[in-house]
Amino acid sequence: MASLDKEYLNYPHRSYGMDHNRYDWSQLAHRKGVQWPNDKKIALWVNVGLQFFPLNQKGIPFKVPGGMTKPYPDLRHYSLRDYGNRVGIYRFLKAFDRSNIKPTFAMNTQLAERIPYLVSTIKERKDELMCHGYNMDALHYGGQDIEEENELVKKSLEGLRRLTGQEVKGWISPAKNESAHTPDILAANGIEYFCDWVNDDMPYEFKTTHGSLTAMPMSTELEDHFIILNNLHSAEDWSDQVEDAFHFLLEEAGSQDGRILCLNIHPWVLGQPHRIQYLERVLKLLGEHSDVWSASAGTICSRWNKQQENK
Repeated sequence: MASLDKEYLNYPHRSYGMDHNRYDWSQLAHRKGVQWPNDKKIALWVNVGLQFFPLNQKGIPFKVPGGMTKPYPDLRHYSLRDYGNRVGIYRFLKAFDRSNIKPTFAMNTQLAERIPYLVSTIKERKDELMCHGYNMDALHYGGQDIEEENELVKKSLEGLRRLTGQEVKGWISPAKNESAHTPDILAANGIEYFCDWVNDDMPYEFKTTHGSLTAMPMSTELEDHFIILNNLHSAEDWSDQVEDAFHFLLEEAGSQDGRILCLNIHPWVLGQPHRIQYLERVLKLLGEHSDVWSASAGTICSRWNKQQENK
């Protein structure tokens, strides 16, 4: 049997980390640190997914997590998702205000088109909105025609900006799924930070053909949907895991620099009567803790970027 050609091992992009040039690989402990306002150790980013799952989903190129699972018309799951935007979200808002928590809302543009009252409520609160794509079935994926994706991003952002009156500088793709072109298209359309990559605990610079984006750390591991509906743990288990993460990050920040705790939550999951108490428990702990700074995703991102520039 012939031996392997030595040229097989010569690869121009081989380096530490992933085989691309989107960002400079580095260990967290060796990077420039960040200090949060008033010497707080933890920046708390509570991200609320406001989503629309079409009843007649196409599922191209895959069925989106959290989408319809039964044959059409899957009214049981469709109406449960709708419950979050009719009932659960208002339990969230009361819980945020009670614990003095500043949330960020990641909203599908089609949901903003369908429920103007919900948009008005968020605008009145002056909370930050980021774009969560057009709807949860409008996926961005490898092999997608680039012009199709360009139009999808443009439609999503222009629509949400028009309906909300906000600049909308943040983005999270439906299902956190991307094509190789997505970051470039986002930067070309005025996005400054995005949340699709889950490979860090802190922000980092992400390179595109239209300048840099900031990749914000939104861990899938602490999502309510992932823990409760994917891993089949209880809502109490979710709250225990969040508290465990918080205490660990707090200890780490004590010996290093500031850390971010991101909670990505959904009103159709935690907004249920039998689960809301566990969200309230977590928010009370974090809202009352002297080392926690609660802020929107954009505010946290801006603070981090300014300190990186000044060092």
